Amino acid sequence: MKTKIIMLVEDNHDDEELTIRALNKNKIASEIIVARDGAEALSYFEKAKADNLEFPKVILLDLKLPKIDGLEVLRHIREDDSTKLIPVVILTSSNEEKDIVECYNLKANSYIRKPVDFSQFVETIRQLGVYWVLLNEVPSNKKP
Repeated sequence: MKTKIIMLVEDNHDDEELTIRALNKNKIASEIIVARDGAEALSYFEKAKADNLEFPKVILLDLKLPKIDGLEVLRHIREDDSTKLIPVVILTSSNEEKDIVECYNLKANSYIRKPVDFSQFVETIRQLGVYWVLLNEVPSNKKP
């Protein structure tokens, strides 16, 4: 059975905890990798490539991040042949139309605004996880 790895790129501690709790409660992922800024996320992929590790099945990416913002992280992921096919779901509080357009221009797979209400947030994460981790098929990222 393939490992169900999710990468969460999130700098808000409360949102990080809520997301992890919702994923664990619904048994969505077998492993959750957390990066708390854009530089940490990109470093993870460099190390994973160098060590030939399995990549996440989906990346949940916030836009407003320290060091390197989410748009730049998305740009790097899409420009790299080894990561460009990983589904990236933008999970952000931004409702700026320019952010939505730019994310889709950079080939984000989905753009979801974080609900403010706790129960709606948990349900959104559950649905997101069920679709992107359990139902969606992605190509293997292992080198031949």
